[in-house]
Amino acid sequence: MRIIGLTGGIACGKSTVSRALCALGAAIIDADALAHELSQPGQPIFNAYVERFGREIVTAGGTLDRAAIAVRVFADPAVRAEVDAIAHPLIRIAAEERLRAARAAGKKAAVLDVPLLFEAGWDVLADEVWVVALPAEEQLERLLARDKSMSEGEARARISAQMSLAEKCARADIVIDNSGTAKETRECIEQLWRERIIGRS
Repeated sequence: MRIIGLTGGIACGKSTVSRALCALGAAIIDADALAHELSQPGQPIFNAYVERFGREIVTAGGTLDRAAIAVRVFADPAVRAEVDAIAHPLIRIAAEERLRAARAAGKKAAVLDVPLLFEAGWDVLADEVWVVALPAEEQLERLLARDKSMSEGEARARISAQMSLAEKCARADIVIDNSGTAKETRECIEQLWRERIIGRS
């Protein structure tokens, strides 16, 4: 089974590529979805956060109060690092379990869909890394179109908070230019699938 690490800049279209790979038969292991799953009441991230911060980060409905956590995390880089140190290993354990299940199910490929693939050191789990990219101004336009409440300054800050797209592209095995049409991107993914997954089996 081939393991593809899939990442990219914010608003560059990683989800579009992930959906195309899923349609071709890849097992998709989405780090954000795993984080959400593990943050539900009684799950490992939920329990670890409550142990660290106390019940004041739990809403009246019994779920994590993400706004309350965000206030603490963005006010203090040390707290942010601590939260990452709690969550990342738990998410990685879950991801590795999903990889084993995909291999046991006979999947030709599994996709580790991780926004911070390089930053979190998950690229070591992948056989190859695919980065979804856009020209800088188009990336900014798409981010502003996606989140109408965000100012241009906030959008630029969000982009610059991640590893630069240029560095991600330099470290990638495959760079997918997503500045064309959805059809062109899909055709590009289908060709890569034939060459790098089917062609290797």
